[in-house]
Amino acid sequence: MIGATLATAPFAKAATAQVTATQEGMTGRTEVSLTVNGEAKRLSLDPRASLLDTLREELALTGAKKGCDHGQCGACTVHLDGRRIASCLTLAVQADGCAVTTIEGVSPEDGSLHPMQQAFIDHDALQCGYCTPGQIMAAIACVREGHVGNADEIREYMSGNLCRCGAYAGILAAIQDAASKMRAG
Repeated sequence: MIGATLATAPFAKAATAQVTATQEGMTGRTEVSLTVNGEAKRLSLDPRASLLDTLREELALTGAKKGCDHGQCGACTVHLDGRRIASCLTLAVQADGCAVTTIEGVSPEDGSLHPMQQAFIDHDALQCGYCTPGQIMAAIACVREGHVGNADEIREYMSGNLCRCGAYAGILAAIQDAASKMRAG
């Protein structure tokens, strides 16, 4: 028995080394270039990293939240080349060469709030605040894409963003209020 163990030991080491080399090859880093909130970023990432995790862990932009990690709640909503996306379902490598806008990047440079941010405050469109960044990013896209014809259209367009506190009446009012200000500005 001891002889068998000693005889297979070199093969076990070789197999372990081969598995380790394969794992390292599978988890190699990938270079990604993004423009995040107007700033060019070049990152070396695990190719399996989600855009959400990259924003939060690599760039310390924690506005987008990890709610469900399945694209069902909208807490992670950001804009990719101007279109809203669930960043938890988007690999960071898919965003290579793209412009990413997070809640941290929507305010004007003068320090004032974006009209949608102000409308959320004015209409008490939040309670705990966890979903608010994703709600605001989806609401901005809702207005920009012309989905504010009536309350039912807004509700339909915003249905991918959940608020567990139930602030939907305030969210609807905020979007309706901000829409005219966004069009004027």
